[in-house]
Amino acid sequence: MESKSYTTGSRDNANRNLEGSKILMASHFLRALFRIQQTSTTRSSFAGRRRRIRRAAYASMAYSAGTRRAWSRALLRKLRSRARLRFPRRLSGAARPQRGDTDQAQVLRKLVPGGPGMDYCKLLEETADYIRCLTTQVRLMQTVMDSISS
Repeated sequence: MESKSYTTGSRDNANRNLEGSKILMASHFLRALFRIQQTSTTRSSFAGRRRRIRRAAYASMAYSAGTRRAWSRALLRKLRSRARLRFPRRLSGAARPQRGDTDQAQVLRKLVPGGPGMDYCKLLEETADYIRCLTTQVRLMQTVMDSISS
C-alpha cells in the first residue's frame, strides 16, 4: 500500500515539474516571438522569419529542459555556434560518414542533438525526453496559432 502512495506522489511531482517546464517554454517562446516581431522589417523574407521562429522554438525548448539533458546542451551549443558563424562548416571527404551505415541506432543518433557521443541506453533515454519536449513544443505552437487566428 505504501509503495502505491510513493509511486503516485512521485508521479504528481513529475507532473508538476512537467507543467513548470511547459510554462517556462511558453514564456521564453512568446518573448522570442515578440522580439522577432519587433525587430523584423517589411523587407525581411519569409524564409528568414521562418528560420528565426524555428531557432526561437528550439532555443526555448532546450532552455526549458535545462542542462540535465545532453540533447538540450548540444542544441544550445549548436545554436550559440551558429550565431557566431555565418557559414556552415562543410565536411571534407574523409570526415563524411560512410554510406551503408543505416543501422537504426545510427539514424537515431543523427536525429537527437548530441546523439553521436552517447551509448545506446543513454541515447534511448535522451530520445524519450527529446520527443516529450518536441510534443510540448508542437502543442504550444498550436495554442499560439489558435489564439492568434481567433
